[in-house]
Amino acid sequence: MSQPPPPPNEPPKGFGAPQDPAPGPQQNPGGENPEPGGFGAPQDPPPQGFGAPQDPAPQGFGAPQNPAPQGFGAPQGPPPGGFGPPTPPPAAAGPGYGYPQTPPPAAAGPGYGYPQQAPPASPQQPYGYPQTPPPGQPGYGYPGQPAPYGYPQPPTMPTQPQAPQGGGGGRKLNSQLLIIVAAVVAVALIVGVGVLYSQSGKGDKHNAGGTSGGTGGKGGDDKGGDKKGSNGKEKVPANTASSLLFQIPAPAVPKDITSVATAGSWLTDKVYAKTGNAEINGYDPATGAKTWTLKLPGPVCQASRHSTDSDRSAIIYEPAMPTKAQPSHGCTQLAAIDLDAGVKLWTRTIKSGDQSINLENVTVSGNTVAAGSTGGGGAFDISTGKPLWAPKTGDSCYDSGYGGGAKLVAVRKCGEYGSTRQLHIQTIDPKSGKVISEYKMSPGIEYASVVSTDPLVVAADVGDSAGDGSGISDFFSIDNKTGTLRSKISAPGKTYAARCDGITRIEYCSGIAVGNDKLYIPTEEHDGTGDYSRTNEIVAFDLATGKQTGQRADAGDGYTITPLRMDGTNVLAYKRPPYDKGGQIVTIDGTSFKESKLMENPATQSTRDAESSMLPDYAEILYGAGRLYMSQVYANKPTSATDKAYLAIAFGTK
Repeated sequence: MSQPPPPPNEPPKGFGAPQDPAPGPQQNPGGENPEPGGFGAPQDPPPQGFGAPQDPAPQGFGAPQNPAPQGFGAPQGPPPGGFGPPTPPPAAAGPGYGYPQTPPPAAAGPGYGYPQQAPPASPQQPYGYPQTPPPGQPGYGYPGQPAPYGYPQPPTMPTQPQAPQGGGGGRKLNSQLLIIVAAVVAVALIVGVGVLYSQSGKGDKHNAGGTSGGTGGKGGDDKGGDKKGSNGKEKVPANTASSLLFQIPAPAVPKDITSVATAGSWLTDKVYAKTGNAEINGYDPATGAKTWTLKLPGPVCQASRHSTDSDRSAIIYEPAMPTKAQPSHGCTQLAAIDLDAGVKLWTRTIKSGDQSINLENVTVSGNTVAAGSTGGGGAFDISTGKPLWAPKTGDSCYDSGYGGGAKLVAVRKCGEYGSTRQLHIQTIDPKSGKVISEYKMSPGIEYASVVSTDPLVVAADVGDSAGDGSGISDFFSIDNKTGTLRSKISAPGKTYAARCDGITRIEYCSGIAVGNDKLYIPTEEHDGTGDYSRTNEIVAFDLATGKQTGQRADAGDGYTITPLRMDGTNVLAYKRPPYDKGGQIVTIDGTSFKESKLMENPATQSTRDAESSMLPDYAEILYGAGRLYMSQVYANKPTSATDKAYLAIAFGTK
């Protein structure tokens, strides 16, 4: 699983254009050190940063590397907590992706003309990302400077997975737990209409709360595929050549700030919604005309990857805008939003004593919004904001986060701080928090990511054996009815190119799709058959046996293929093109593995430049109804008066 390129300060001048950023100074504002408590708070001192290892400070994706790359979608850090004015280094100009270049003498590695991976950028962050507190001083319940996406895990014991051993704690609604209502925006027109919500998650829309790719398409399970055997909703058009539908300019970056976080995008039948600077905007999916704007008091920290059948989702945001004097106000605000109407339904904060908890992750399953962190968490009704349950406290366990969609899964960490701890993977009832099943992972595995909730698939870096910071050495296929292990799939980092961030953002995985009781992952790039070309494949693993099925979808010379999501029983994938072509969206038949092109983007220089700045490694990609939406997860200050920066671009076929 190769290191993704760091987010450029300026959109690359072509696919994978070689960048050479100069390192910049690292920001190290201090953090606070509160007492643990609140919803599901651990009974031991919180680690430095939510779930982050203490010592030494890890590096970025594809570690070791110094400095670590930053930015959303490309390597990412844990959810926001402290914020510091980032100063991303300028990117060196270069030719287009794969453009023939002069090979260095006796250079090892890919041949002349092969698109080289950009070197790491300096560890600077956009607003909306935490900074590192001084050594020895843990940040207030949330990470200091975030590790990049795929933050390397501390060494863990490479032991075999254990079978579940009964229940491991639960959740309850405790009247003494202080759930403080920061604001309740009750819109009678919306809340009072008695809309029914999906309890199964099967109506999950195309959303991307910080990863490339979206969740399940309408009419199919979230990542699990349509169990009735549908071939999917996305059909091959008469003409697969796409045209540029619209471009959304990047938001203005405040004075004294070099970049801002813009994580979160959603696609419904009525709207394409995208996070801007302390706001979310709704656009007409076909024309890009703005239909609504939801202003927020501070930047969005995290956005749910899932939404209900009625197009409602959830976000975490700051209560105020960061300033030079106070670069962090904490990611304390949890809210539900109506994506079609552009309305905030309610806002909540969760408190530990008299301090608001900084939340690290948020998800939606059925009619439940669940938010978690090492400092605590809770679950709320998405339509009313009514508290439903909170993680159980007092047994040295806490819910580090949740995976949503078709079902709700908690990753619960147990054990005293400083001891060998154990992760409990729990399928829970979204309404009551009751544990339905539980699988206990081998002691010593510090972090796990929920790849899919139905079927249940979890990824972990066992013994830090991935060796590339991807967060994945193995996948665990678990029966979510009984909690028993179905199979364990080995996925060496040198062979496969998926990645997850299980430190705080429990369900943030990219380059993976799950459906048809199979796991679909891309291989690492390797030499193609053409001169200087590189390519890769998508392969399938059977979740019941853990073995490869023999199915393989080739990207083709010069292309790199990445799974986006399931569409019924089909796999939707994006093909990153060579330097002189546009990207493609393809659908792969789940049975025959026959590949059909749905879209091919224009190959004009200006369009390629825009598309190349929003590739799957470090951007959000959504596809539905013959339209492709690609968006940034941060916005930078322009490097010059003539620099054109875009927040999002959209392509469509006729």
